[in-house]
Amino acid sequence: MFKVACIQISSGKDIQKNFNISKKLILKAIKQKADFITTPETSSLFGLNKKELLKKTTSMKKDFYLKEVQKMARQYKKWILIGSVLIKENKRIKNRSVLINTKGLIETYYDKIHMYDVSLNKNEKYFESKIFSAGKILKTSNLPWGKLGLSICYDVRFPNMYRKLSKRGSLFITVPSAFTKTTGKKHWHTLLKARAIENFCYIIAPAQHGKHWNGRETYGHSLIISPDGNILKELKKGSGIITANINPNISKALRKKIPSLDEN
Repeated sequence: MFKVACIQISSGKDIQKNFNISKKLILKAIKQKADFITTPETSSLFGLNKKELLKKTTSMKKDFYLKEVQKMARQYKKWILIGSVLIKENKRIKNRSVLINTKGLIETYYDKIHMYDVSLNKNEKYFESKIFSAGKILKTSNLPWGKLGLSICYDVRFPNMYRKLSKRGSLFITVPSAFTKTTGKKHWHTLLKARAIENFCYIIAPAQHGKHWNGRETYGHSLIISPDGNILKELKKGSGIITANINPNISKALRKKIPSLDEN
């Protein structure tokens, strides 16, 4: 049994300011005795202008937000997942989820595979593939309480990815997100609950919320969902945290009762 925390924020274009806000909420989660703390997608820097992002992004070794969170993980001996930081590699930008262990070291990282290329209406269009270099490799990692599968936001619409992560032994899967308000109202809860039920795994989904500096609106509603699809905790709006106790044995028991993961 362990306690997980989801942090909900509204990131902007100032990395220092974004960290300061994140730090306060991470400390709040620590006070509530969370063992594993998660932040949303694009926690460090929010935006979709490639030229601006190329000016502000840097390597993992130099990234300010990442280094500061590593210090916190080491100081307080906590596992922390940065939902994503934007990292520059060879003039390409990666949307990267980073798992940090209790020693402040990077345990693993995952680059978002599925790019959000959509035209929702005349005024709302997104083409992430023009900005980010897509990842190609699924990632899991062993936490002290069981195996974690990593994903980011739009990945949630690709159930085969979650089935593969579960077949590799993941008992919990993180879905840090900056889900649009437009689609969030219609699909957010349904998609996340479906991924939990299909795979009998915990879904941990910290989210961005509100209207951002560039006019984009994100949905919020950070969620922690049980392996049978029950919403354990939800933060509908505003910045803050939610926590819930996670029992890995529930995932294991459900998978024995209904062995659907054994099928191809």
